[in-house]
Amino acid sequence: MDHEAVGSSKLFVDGGPLKRSQHIHSVTLRDLRLDTQYEYHAGSKYAWSEKFSFRTFPEDGPVRAAIYGDLGNANAQSLPYLQDETERNHFDLILHVGDFAYNLEYSNALVGDEFMRQIQPIAAIVPYMTCPGNHEHAYNFSNYASRFSMPGRDSSLFYSFDVGPVHFVSISTEVYYFTEFGEELIDHQYDWVKSDLEKANLPENRLERPWIVMFGHRPMYCSNIDPDCDSELTRFGIDGKWALEPFLKDYGVDLVIWAHDHSYERTYPLYDGKVHKGSEEEPYVNPGAPVHIITGSAGCSEEHHKPFNSSYADWSAFRSLDYGYTRFVAYNKSHIYMEQVDVDLKGEVIDSFWLIKDEHKVYEF
Repeated sequence: MDHEAVGSSKLFVDGGPLKRSQHIHSVTLRDLRLDTQYEYHAGSKYAWSEKFSFRTFPEDGPVRAAIYGDLGNANAQSLPYLQDETERNHFDLILHVGDFAYNLEYSNALVGDEFMRQIQPIAAIVPYMTCPGNHEHAYNFSNYASRFSMPGRDSSLFYSFDVGPVHFVSISTEVYYFTEFGEELIDHQYDWVKSDLEKANLPENRLERPWIVMFGHRPMYCSNIDPDCDSELTRFGIDGKWALEPFLKDYGVDLVIWAHDHSYERTYPLYDGKVHKGSEEEPYVNPGAPVHIITGSAGCSEEHHKPFNSSYADWSAFRSLDYGYTRFVAYNKSHIYMEQVDVDLKGEVIDSFWLIKDEHKVYEF
């Protein structure tokens, strides 16, 4: 090992009956070169981990991600597939769209420890980017916030980052549902999202990174038989405040990714319940609204799925109740390809589409 990075340590005390404590160690690696393989291990004078390696992003080239939510430590059906693909260099990053371990705080946070060990073969190789789900709410999201270190200035609850031609925006839908922790979090996130999207739409920024991809846990639209299916609080806000769906239109968000429902669903380009296809023949070529993807079927200990309604809204393009995860590739500034891997069918691709845009801009209706 040629270099050393000194980190910091923070005491974490779980909120469970035993008030179990442990130290969370964090290290920031700076001045890494593009497209370079690095080998590393972590530790102190007392002990060292095994050696791991990762490769930094190239200056150009496609951005490849695995995307899923609702992955537990038990019945983690997709995990072997994800580990295999990651080790074979199929992904540059992971988006875990909320709900971890089921639950991180269970058994005085020992379940959280086990889950972190389970994802280590993936998270030690590629960036493991997250957002909180409803299963993280215990003790004011403390297990989630302590275990996952995201690039947000204030916390891991909401933040953004750039990779290649894509600006990713991670939000917390849960601040709308657990208001006992304070409505100021909703207000803070709302102002931050507005400011972040305004910055992303500056001409020089939108030219460099034209794709805007937002992800959060509870979907704004879905077809499951579930009273919690459509997240009207994030769409319309609370008491006329903090509505997030208008941001999707006003700042030209291209793609929105959700989980929560243990199923997969792809919508047509959609805003305010109305479909805005590019054309009937090619709905995803220069569409007039964002596309929504629900990918919450990675596998967990809860009921596998809640059935879909017998009749579907005209905005629903494809649905599946099988276990699986989503592959995402941003090939360049104009083409994104996505496909759904069906674990029940041993890795068969059951859905795919191209999202193609000649120009990225705000939507006009």
